[in-house]
Order: sequence, then C-alpha cells, then structure tokens
Amino acid sequence: MRELPSQARVVIVGAGIAGNGLAWHLARLGWRDIVQVDKGPLPNPGGSTGHASSFTFPVEYSRQMTEWCLDGINQFTDMGVFTKCGGIEIARTEERMHELRRRLSAAHAYGVDAEMLTPAGVKNLMPFLDDTKILGGFHTPAVGVVDPLHAGTIWRDRAVEMGALETFANTEVLGVDVVNGRVKGLTTTRGHIAADIIVVAGGCWSAKVAAMAGARIPLTPAVHQMIDVGPVPEFEGLSALAFPVIRDMDARMYERQAGGDLEIGSYAHRSILVPVEDIPSNEEALLTPTEMPFTQEDFDEHLEKALELYPAIVGNEKVGIKHAINGLISLTADGMPLIGETPEVKGLIACSAMWIKEAPSLTRMLAEWMTDGKPEMDPASSNIARFYDTQKTPFHYESRGAEWFPKFYGIVHPGEQWDTDRDVRHGAAHARHEALGAEFVEIASWERPAWYRSNEHLLAKYADRLMDRPHEWDARWWSPIANAEHLALRESVGLIENPAFAEWDVSGPGALAWLQHMAVGQLAVPVGRIVYTQLLNEAGGIRADIVVMRLAHDYFRVVDAGFAGHADMKWMTDHLPVDGSVNFADVTTSWSMIAIWGPNARKVVASVTTDDVSNEALPYGSCVPIDIKSVRIIATRISYAGELGWELHVPMEQGAHLWDILMEAGKSFDIVPVGLIAYGGSLRVEKSYRLMGSELELDRNLVEAGMTRPKVKEADFIGKAAYTAQRAEGPASLLCTLSVDDNTSASGVKRYMLGREPICKLDGTVLVDRKGRRSFVTTAATGVSVGKHLLMAYLPIEEAVAGNKLAVEYIGELYPVTVAAVGAAAVFDPDGGRMRG
Repeated sequence: MRELPSQARVVIVGAGIAGNGLAWHLARLGWRDIVQVDKGPLPNPGGSTGHASSFTFPVEYSRQMTEWCLDGINQFTDMGVFTKCGGIEIARTEERMHELRRRLSAAHAYGVDAEMLTPAGVKNLMPFLDDTKILGGFHTPAVGVVDPLHAGTIWRDRAVEMGALETFANTEVLGVDVVNGRVKGLTTTRGHIAADIIVVAGGCWSAKVAAMAGARIPLTPAVHQMIDVGPVPEFEGLSALAFPVIRDMDARMYERQAGGDLEIGSYAHRSILVPVEDIPSNEEALLTPTEMPFTQEDFDEHLEKALELYPAIVGNEKVGIKHAINGLISLTADGMPLIGETPEVKGLIACSAMWIKEAPSLTRMLAEWMTDGKPEMDPASSNIARFYDTQKTPFHYESRGAEWFPKFYGIVHPGEQWDTDRDVRHGAAHARHEALGAEFVEIASWERPAWYRSNEHLLAKYADRLMDRPHEWDARWWSPIANAEHLALRESVGLIENPAFAEWDVSGPGALAWLQHMAVGQLAVPVGRIVYTQLLNEAGGIRADIVVMRLAHDYFRVVDAGFAGHADMKWMTDHLPVDGSVNFADVTTSWSMIAIWGPNARKVVASVTTDDVSNEALPYGSCVPIDIKSVRIIATRISYAGELGWELHVPMEQGAHLWDILMEAGKSFDIVPVGLIAYGGSLRVEKSYRLMGSELELDRNLVEAGMTRPKVKEADFIGKAAYTAQRAEGPASLLCTLSVDDNTSASGVKRYMLGREPICKLDGTVLVDRKGRRSFVTTAATGVSVGKHLLMAYLPIEEAVAGNKLAVEYIGELYPVTVAAVGAAAVFDPDGGRMRG
C-alpha cells in the first residue's frame, strides 16, 4: 500500500466527476502538491458519477446553468468523451407546449440552437415512438451523452503526468483537523495528511465530511429510479447512440437508446430521501453504494407512460428488465450546486451537488476562484455562502429537496413560491401584514408581502389605468392590486416593511480605510451622509450592491439585499484587516426597515415628529437619527421608488409600533401598504434602477450598467485597475429600458413578458454584442405610471439608442419594442425631481 504524503497544498476528498474535474483544472492553473482521496476503488469509486445517465440538455431558465452546461459540452467534446445525439423534450398537453415555446425563447436568449417539432417531426428522429400520444417536441441538437468515468480518468491522468496530483483510492476520511477556525489536515484510513485547503467533493457523503470539521454542506441524498430494458430487437446492430434522448416531460420520464437497450428513468415517483447513514459501504453494496435496491412499487405506475410511448418495445414480452436501481443523487434547497469556501471554516471548500453536464464548468470556475479570486463566469447562484443558517438546517434542505424533486421536469413559473418550511423569519410588523391580507413571498426565509388584499378597493379607483393580464401564465403569482398600489404610492404615499435587508455595523479606527478599500464609491463623506456603491472583484465584475451610512467618525452601517447578504458578508469579512482595527457586527435581526415614500411622505412624518424633516434639514442622501413619538430611528433619505421619502431603520422590537404610528397618521393622506411587486418591480423599473442578480452580475461591469461616476476616487479599492480600464475601453453593451409597443399576441390576447426573453431585431435576429453576449430581458414589469410594459436589457452599443425599434420574443412570438431610455436615464421622472423635492 502506497504511503499517504505527510502534507499537501490541497486535499480533494472525492474522485467522482467533481473531484476529478477540480484536480485537473487546479493542475492546469499551476497548482502542485494536490492529493486526492476516495473511499472507493477507481475508476468507479461508487458515487453518483458511476451510475449517472450522463446526458446533457443545455437549455435552462438560469443563464448561468445554461452557460455552465455549454462549457461542459465543449470540454467533454475536446476530451473525446462526448457523443452528440440530440435531445427532444416532448409534450402531451397544451400547457406543456406553451412551456416548450417558452423554452425555445430561452434557447434563443442564451445562444443554444433549438427548434420546435411537430409530432411527425419527433417521430422522424425517433421512429419507434408513438407520435399519436404527443402534441409536439422541443429539439436541441447539442444534446449528447458523456462517459463520466472515462472523463475522470483522463483528468486524473493529465494531472498526474504534470506532476501535480497523487490519487489514493480505498482511502476513507475519518476526521478533519480544525485550528482557530481553519482546516489543518485530515485523518484517513491510510494515515494523516496536513493541508490548509480541503475540498469536499464527496457527492452524497459531502455533508458527513463537512460535519467532521464543524461545517455544513446542505445537501441530501435522494433516489432517482432507472431501469434498462433489452435486448430491443429494433436496436439490434445499432451504435451506442443512434437516436436522440427523449424527455417525456408531462410523464416526468426519460428514455434513451443505449446500444441494444433502452434506458428509462423516472422523476415521477415520490420523493425518496436517504439518510447518509443508510448508504451501504462499498463492501456491503450489491452493486455500488449509490445504486440501491430497486423499489418496484414506486416505478410500476409510471412504466405505463413509457409503454404508451413505446408500445412495440416496452410491450414486447421478450424485452426484459436487465438492470434496475434506485440511484442516489444530491439535492439542495434550491436545486443549484454548492461550491466555494464554507462560511464556518476557512480553507474548507465545497464542490458538491452538481450534475455531470455542468461539472467541467463548475470545477473550472471553482479552480479559477481558488487561484486568483477571478472566475470567468459568475458563481453567485452556486456559492455555498448564499444560504443563511436557517437554510442550512437538515429540516430545511430536506423539505425543500423533497419539494424540488418533482419540479425537475415540472413547469416552474418564474414567480413560483415554495410551500415547505415557510413562516421561518418574520418582520416586526408581520401580524399587521397578515391582518391586511398580505400575499407573502419568501426571500432568504423572510416572509415579505407581495401585495395586500386590503387594497382591493383601489382597483375601482384606478380601473382605467390598470393593465390587467388576461393570460393565466402572465398573471400567475401576480395581482392587479400590485399595480394599484404602485399608482397610490406615486399619487400620495405608501408604506413598506422590508426586514430582509442584511445590515452590518462597521466601526473602529480602521473602518473608513477598510471600506474605502472595499467599495467603488467615495466613502470619505461627512457624518450623516449615505453612499450608494458597489463592490467589485479584481477583474472589475460587480460583486455586490450596497448602501453605506456614515453614522459617526468611525462608525458606519452597511445595508445589503437580503437574498445576497450572507454571501456578501462572507466576502467582506474575508477581507477584514488582521490588525483588529475594524469591528464588523451583523445586526440584521436587530433592525427592520420601514419605508415611507410618495408626494405626501414628508407630511405624514412631520405630523408624528418634532424633528425638522424639511428638505434643508434632511436633504436627499442624508441619514439622521430622528424621533417618531417614542421611537428613535435612523431616517435615510433614499428611495427605490424614485419618490420623496425615507427608509426608516428601526429597532426590530419597535417596528410594529412604528408601522402603527405611520399608518394612523397617514389616514388623512390615503396611505396604503405597498408590496414587493410594486416596490421591487414596477416602481423601480420605471426609474431604471438596477437589481443585483438581475441587472448587476459578476460578468457585467459598471460602465455597461451605466453606473460610472464622474471620476475614479484616489483611494485604492478592489478592482480599481480593471474598473479604470473598463472606463477607458467603453462598453460593448449598455443597459437600457425598453417599452413594449403592442402586447397583443396572434390570438388577440395581450401578453406580458416576465423576464429572460431574447431581445431581437425586427426580423427576429437576436442581438449579440462584440464580446459575444446576447441581449435578453433582465427584468420585466408593468410601468403603470407610463402605461407601458417595461423591459430592462443590455443592448449592443450600436443598438442602445433612444427611439430604436426592436422586438422581444415571448412564448414563440415577436412583440415590437422601443428603446425608451439608455443607461441611467429613466422613463418616469427622468430628472429625479420627485425624489429630491
């Protein structure tokens, strides 16, 4: 038995698709002294990689996931382990046909070649399918099948040949050493090895390994059933992949020809979660540990669907079941992968919960992130630090994982909400929102009102201005009440509670210098001022979007979006100075934010305070403590709605009292509670305000976002050199706001885009900038004040011209649009006078 080295630069735990891909990409980027261990044998150590069906459908509604998959296909192709055969997602219902046309728009938005097929067109590519059972199909020629075990062997061999890697099979991790919050090594059945970086790429066992270090990798093993039937007479003498992979979407099944056999997989059965303790060892397993005994009763009902589709094959008594397993996969709370350093332990890095199709790209991205902190693609949606503690509990991710499983082939609406593990985090005035009939949405476990049924009376008041949505899909998870709330706030005054902000107090003698180093904006401002700014990475990509209040000489408060706050807090604390000159405190749960905005906001506040709230005393951009009756709050003069008013930061225990005071005082001014659809959607889009994760992403820059400042501050900051170069180079594309000229579909029904649709020339040609990036809708919302449905999108610089006539593709149809505003310009109140009045 070979001896384990006494130390390494990095130890990778796991020799499946994730561990092998990372080993190669680290080696390629110059890393040496890489040690890889796995408790199983090679080339198939017994994890999910060994039994995966391994086909690659690239079209997803997540742009990042689509790009990762396309990059993965390219890598697999270059390695010679990818067989292209095409794939077809078929529809049995009209609802699914609508969904597949939506999928075609996503393909166009993200640059994937695809087409819609008639039933006869499907049968032409897969002649053994009964086309009378289907209405059509969505064909993606790029689909193929990977040999992941061969890929892993190639990756390992390459890294070994470079002198970068040693791999130890049949070596189980028994413990992880952690000293002062940082990993120092691990103990295995082959001995101990010292290392300051340990990557957990252990698939279904990842959470168990992380727990040895006191960290949490929130995933749960779950069953995905698969069978192989054969030999199929119709496939005799065929190559391994002679026909496209078929996804029977309404049945939540797939079928793919594999030589003389037909593989049938199911996502239609009940969600079956398997505790990691119940996964057998390699020695105990009948096949491999993640190929568990087949539970026939879970599959029988759904096999009937395969029989309907392939009666001559599945109904042939001579075609038997050759192989059947309950194969284990890893599920997360939101269906996305887990990569990056764990928030709990320095040097402990997750590389887990990824599918075969995106593994090459995710491991490349992680290797780049580990090397210089500048991944080429944006890891935000896969960053393990995105989850708050409440979301890393087994109860949460098991509940959500079980709920997510049937959604794999489901029709998931962009606004769809989770049913499980709700009512976990409440704002101070939550009971008030319930009493007002709020429809809640969840953000980072916080319950947020989307609209209020108490405002239903406004529908009559604004009946001639509302833009109702007659198509059920467009109106799902939406209400015209939200549009009425929008108009009421613009006309008089609205009240909003947003407890989901992440808030951090930064203090100490080094506070200003550190924040200056972190942020683009000039933070050397007088006490009582606020600065809206961004954080960049070294490549000049937009890392975070924050507001900083200077509350005292050496005391600042940082406010961030709740959905991004946990990952951004890790980014910031990772960069804290080691000399102790900066104190960083998470005060998120100590404070709530209640916003009061609208032309009458000052009148309402003035009626309940003795403090001077005039424009002279509290100008736009100020942050000043004031008293509202017995409540001491920080009044920040800023508005995401572009209206006069304040965000009032109030101690959490007094938030409900403040809400009551303002609602009572506002009765004379027709105050209304306002939900997230208006506040975070239509009101902000009319003002062309950006949102992190939509308009602002790591692979975009501030020049393209139209957010450059008059000059670059003298103080150095992360990404300054790249930002300066971006300013000099100029944008390849520019963020614009477009108005839909005519929403009428070919059927005569008005349709309303929801986001992520491609922006095209009038002939349907999708716009592409000089960097090869396609134009698509980043946010869509109804601009009720201007009477137009509005879209935000990055356009190639030559197309970013006010008045330019273009089109948007939505559910298979083109709709005319006009470039209404370019860059930071807004379609409503373009000079910003309402907010500064």
